Amino acid sequence: ASEESCLVHLPTEFKLHRLEYGPDTLVSLRRSEAALYYRQLMALRRLEATAAQLYEEQLVRGFCHLYTGQEACAVGVHAALRLQDNLIAGHRIHGWAYLCGLTALAVLAELLGRANGCSCGKGGSMHMYGRHFYGGHGIVAAQVPLGAGIALASKYQQRNAVCVAVYGDGGANQGQLFETFNMAHLWKLPVVFVCENNRYGMGTSSWRVSSNTKQYTRGDYLPGIWVDGQDVLSVRSAIEFAIGYALQRGPLVVELCTYRYADHSMSDCDSVYRSSKEVQEVWRRHDAIECFKQLCLDQQLLSVPQLEEIASEVHREMEVAAACAKSDAELPLAHLWSDVYADDSLQGSIRGVLGQQLRHLR
Repeated sequence: ASEESCLVHLPTEFKLHRLEYGPDTLVSLRRSEAALYYRQLMALRRLEATAAQLYEEQLVRGFCHLYTGQEACAVGVHAALRLQDNLIAGHRIHGWAYLCGLTALAVLAELLGRANGCSCGKGGSMHMYGRHFYGGHGIVAAQVPLGAGIALASKYQQRNAVCVAVYGDGGANQGQLFETFNMAHLWKLPVVFVCENNRYGMGTSSWRVSSNTKQYTRGDYLPGIWVDGQDVLSVRSAIEFAIGYALQRGPLVVELCTYRYADHSMSDCDSVYRSSKEVQEVWRRHDAIECFKQLCLDQQLLSVPQLEEIASEVHREMEVAAACAKSDAELPLAHLWSDVYADDSLQGSIRGVLGQQLRHLR
């Protein structure tokens, strides 16, 4: 028997720029997809809650940018990607890395600077990588031209692959963004520029810094789509459309209207630029997880016990991963200088290190 599925009318219309038609507004949802998406949403929420707890225990050093509230963006985009497609993002990437194949341990151990981290503890919060995932970047919007380069390589090598380059509204005024739009359009590159508009760039609301806050129109000659970034199925539908368009006609801009519940980073305080009432109102009325959970119940795809079991499994996964990360060892001192050279002939003694006989390690 075929798997049970349902048709869902998306609750919010897309807004289009320089497009005659847009993504489908009537989409299908299978029971297995519902379970997968709900599990991923819960995993990203719990992963960030665990990261926050480790930070508060002073086990995470440096920056720690949480993705809490924006989970539907990552889950929806990832659901639309094909195996050969690529992704590159900014500094809020723990969830993206997890969806792209990293384990919770690889993410949390990286935050703690431990050996089992995905970058052996050398990268930290903003530098995680996976298969077809070209990582996060601490320089605002620097990943956008890199994403165009990945798309250029795919087109040159005829891989039939698209690159999704994710940036935030805080990086939307960068000059390199518009230079990249120009080149990508001239060369008809298979790249989808995705702006996660969480309404605040660090501590400043987008309307205070952008003359045009309609991010989906800011590609000018590039087509654009505005999407409800709190709805997994809307995001999936938009990105599926965007991938097909980019392969056939070139780049476009997709704005995912979302909201972050946490501060810009764990070291910041958001009370000076927005009220707790505002945050709670979004959480109460438009939380991505609660909305998708209700959809699953209304369509009778998942039951309350099934939803609770998924949540329990995720909770156990993150507890085990956190415990393993905390007990994991740091790399030996010599590895502070490893991965510097790829050429063995350059692996000599390290200069200027007093009292240590250290050599470069690959």
